[in-house]
Amino acid sequence: MDAFAVVRNCVLPLDLYYKVEDHIWARVVEDREVILGYTDVAQTTAGGMLHVTFRPINRFYARGKVVAVVESSKWLGALRTPVAGTLVAVNPAVQKDAGLINRSPYRRGWLVRLRPENLERDLADLLTGEEAVRAYEALMEEKGLDDCVHCEGYEMP
Repeated sequence: MDAFAVVRNCVLPLDLYYKVEDHIWARVVEDREVILGYTDVAQTTAGGMLHVTFRPINRFYARGKVVAVVESSKWLGALRTPVAGTLVAVNPAVQKDAGLINRSPYRRGWLVRLRPENLERDLADLLTGEEAVRAYEALMEEKGLDDCVHCEGYEMP
């Protein structure tokens, strides 16, 4: 198990990069590709995930462009990529069972995989480690966000 922090019962793996205000995490994997998903805070705030629609693969998406649309019992939102690049894969498991985002936000509930255009530039705009933890603590306090709630079968990172 990787190292993680807990902020108001919300799990935050320390090895990921975060766009805190959008509740998105990014993981750099082999071949320097990037996997994106929603954080524990996002899955709690949104409630039970119902459906995911992905944008076409093998296309380039600039930072801030929509690569997926997620519908929950309380929310309809766009996953906007914090990393510019070519969308090379989507997670077919969440198309079949969007609840994986709630049960396994950092493992099986990942959403998309991109081949970045300029990884170093984009990672410089994201937070990681203790810096991300402090930012989440401040954001949750400022917005009055409740503690994270984990559904039955929740998988720790």
